[in-house]
Amino acid sequence: MTEWKESEEVMDRLLPLVEKIPAFSQSVARVLSLASDINCSAKDMVEVVSRDPVLTMKILRLVNSAYFGRPSKVTSIHQALVNIGLNTLKNTALSLALLGVLPRKSESGFDIDGLWLHCLAVGLASRRLALATGHARSEAEEFFVAGLLHDMGKLIFAQYLPQEYAKALSSAASGKLPLHAAEELFLSVTHAQAGALLAQRWKLSEALVLGLARHHTPEQGEPSAMADVLFASNQVVKKLGLGSSGDFSSTTLPPGVRERLGLDPAGFKAAMEGLSEEMDSARAILSV
Repeated sequence: MTEWKESEEVMDRLLPLVEKIPAFSQSVARVLSLASDINCSAKDMVEVVSRDPVLTMKILRLVNSAYFGRPSKVTSIHQALVNIGLNTLKNTALSLALLGVLPRKSESGFDIDGLWLHCLAVGLASRRLALATGHARSEAEEFFVAGLLHDMGKLIFAQYLPQEYAKALSSAASGKLPLHAAEELFLSVTHAQAGALLAQRWKLSEALVLGLARHHTPEQGEPSAMADVLFASNQVVKKLGLGSSGDFSSTTLPPGVRERLGLDPAGFKAAMEGLSEEMDSARAILSV
């Protein structure tokens, strides 16, 4: 596996920003670690989540909402596990943990609620595409996590470089440049680089870190299945208008990505069938 590396100049620019992100509680940090571990046990997840009363309350509120449509009230994390399964519990816990820590407002004028919707949609699309391209369900859950995290670098810029980021957002909105190119112009770094560094500091898997770093440049360096899936899912979600990423550009799949995914147009369409409807019900995650 190729490791993600950046120049010293890029790292010097990013490190002070990433270090401003508030520290997670021990339980949330452990949830992050477990969410990216395909060998995570049900016992470990239940034990970690149960130690955090706020996270427990939010998960139970969500599991008892119309999103899951349970016929009877769920009153414990163990019951939630039985009802919705380990992978869904992992993803729900991670989503709620991130929403509780990362910023929801910004002086840059960025539509952060729209971004969260976009990221959730890319997570759902990435899981679908991973399954359609032959990944095991346990592996596909890491693609969901990657989709959820793929634009976290934008939150860092919006929060800690609001004036510079407003210029990048304005340039992207005018249609002159894709947002990641506007970031390079106005900030000298991109949200993909910032998100990769954040994931690295959270000790997430190298495959996930590399996928985040290359989700706009999947043809750069050695192939990354995570980057290929994130790139394709990102384009689908933007075309469907699910949420708002601040980026108004779209592009076709590069030949190498199309070849590696191995899906013809019909297979791709089948993989995404019902995504908008799934997203409608998944929005409940963002309102808990």
